[in-house]
Amino acid sequence: MTDLILQSLYSGVLMGGAYALVALGLALVFGAMRVINLAHGELVLLAAYIAYSFESRLGINPVFAIPLAIPVVCAAAAAAYYLVSRIRQDRELNSLILTYGLGIILTNAVLLVWSADVRSTNSPWLQDSVSIGSVISMRSEVLSFGISVVLMGVLWWWLSCSWYGRAVRAISSNRDAAKLMGINPGRIELVTFLVAGVLASCAGVSIYASSAIQPSIGEALTVKAFIITVLAGVGSIPGVLLGAMLLGIAEALTVTLYSSAMQELTGMVLFLLVLYVLPNGLFGVARRRG
Repeated sequence: MTDLILQSLYSGVLMGGAYALVALGLALVFGAMRVINLAHGELVLLAAYIAYSFESRLGINPVFAIPLAIPVVCAAAAAAYYLVSRIRQDRELNSLILTYGLGIILTNAVLLVWSADVRSTNSPWLQDSVSIGSVISMRSEVLSFGISVVLMGVLWWWLSCSWYGRAVRAISSNRDAAKLMGINPGRIELVTFLVAGVLASCAGVSIYASSAIQPSIGEALTVKAFIITVLAGVGSIPGVLLGAMLLGIAEALTVTLYSSAMQELTGMVLFLLVLYVLPNGLFGVARRRG
């Protein structure tokens, strides 16, 4: 029983790394613009299907599809920003409705192009097992976790040290004051959407490399990303990783100790519990970044 619990904890941590990679883009846009992009999960899904096409047609490891997925997903993210930026009244509510509609359009586009069949990687290298003591995982899961941690570090540096990163933080804190300092909010918000598109591309390829995909998972990915963003606290990059790992561990333990049918419910219960006890998220306002 101890080994089973240990395996569940390990699997939950790795799953949390994948969730964090999905949530990073949504958290960045939410922190900068106070806009919840409900099409973010579909952008991740689009990158996953590009990786599938890359592997199935060329027979190359799907990880190398990231440079191909980035321009396509970033173009879709830029189109989403253009539509959101046209909203002049009740931006928060109307952007929810708009991006939800965009998510439905993207899901149906994926259905038309790739059908509703379940897809997964055929790469033996990614599917090989990796043992660390008594726990086992696929190599793709470890790779996905590593990519997630690296991208979080890069994003943290970008927000803390680069001019554009500081501009994103300024827009997030006080949009009007940022204008007085010569910052163009529209340009910075577009950059934010493009960076979120890059993160979604890496997340989609990682998800395809480590699990099965189908068009219906886009909405589920958006919901998980939103839960993690709220758990973390608006704009908290370390909080995203911690919240994602908590969600992954909670789901893994639920599947192991109770039933897989309760997996999604566990995430919602954790979300409501943290929202009730810590309304500002796990890291609170004082540790925000972005």
